[in-house]
Amino acid sequence: MNRSAGRLSRHRRGPLAGLLVLVLGLLLTGGLYSAFAPAQADSTQAQEELVQEGRELFLVGCAFCHGQNGEGVLTQGGTQYGPPLTDVGAAAVDFQVGTGRMPMAQPGQQPPKKDPVYSEEETAALAAYVASLGTGPAIPDRELYDPETIADANGNGSNEDEVQEYVARGGQIFLANCTACHNFEGSGGAMPRGGYAPKIRGTDPKHIYEAMLTGPYTMDTFSDGNIPPDDKLAVIAYLQTLEETPSYGGFTFGGLGPVSEGIIAWVVGLGALVAFAVWIAAHTTRTSRKKDGAEA
Repeated sequence: MNRSAGRLSRHRRGPLAGLLVLVLGLLLTGGLYSAFAPAQADSTQAQEELVQEGRELFLVGCAFCHGQNGEGVLTQGGTQYGPPLTDVGAAAVDFQVGTGRMPMAQPGQQPPKKDPVYSEEETAALAAYVASLGTGPAIPDRELYDPETIADANGNGSNEDEVQEYVARGGQIFLANCTACHNFEGSGGAMPRGGYAPKIRGTDPKHIYEAMLTGPYTMDTFSDGNIPPDDKLAVIAYLQTLEETPSYGGFTFGGLGPVSEGIIAWVVGLGALVAFAVWIAAHTTRTSRKKDGAEA
């Protein structure tokens, strides 16, 4: 037995023992890596394919205004034909393309919301490509913008009191930061230099969140440092309640507020009263003249 132990000890000290242990260790490490790494490798490959698909779509539909690499295009006069997209992020692309504002027929004034040209898959590919060009906010996860994900403090699901608290807080934030442009009930309004604040009632919650995050056109950018994600969700919850709130004042005149209602009152209401008063005065005058003529 002592001879066997001695023989094993001599083999351990042999020059090939360390190499054998190293090879076995590498084989074991490689086996473990191959067992867990394929999912990550497949995900990376899928992302690369998505970026490549987005680049092909970008070169066909976007490069004319934004440049082949998203660097932007200047006119001969030095004005911006198409802005650079190197740091706008995937959220800006998802908003612009998902709402149909992009692509534009030609550069010009602020484009309106319309039916999307690209499918959801193509929009995701374009967003992935633009996101690969630099930094910028990513497309938000559903729990960030969907009011149905509001949970109570104990994590036991939403309850009516907490939802109302969210709605009240969202209303205060909206009235303080958004009503100057979007109107007190989100019906939109005119802006300087040919721009306008679009109607946001009935807008997809994801696009509302992305608009706050990216600040399209003349809109301010409300980063998470300015308005935290939880407060953004509260604003969206408030806007959704406006869809269900009836108009207790009767005709809303587009929900444009007291200015439009005052104009209607002056033009239609007082105008009708003035016309009626003139008619009465003219009718009374004609009657008096007939009576004076008869007496003479």
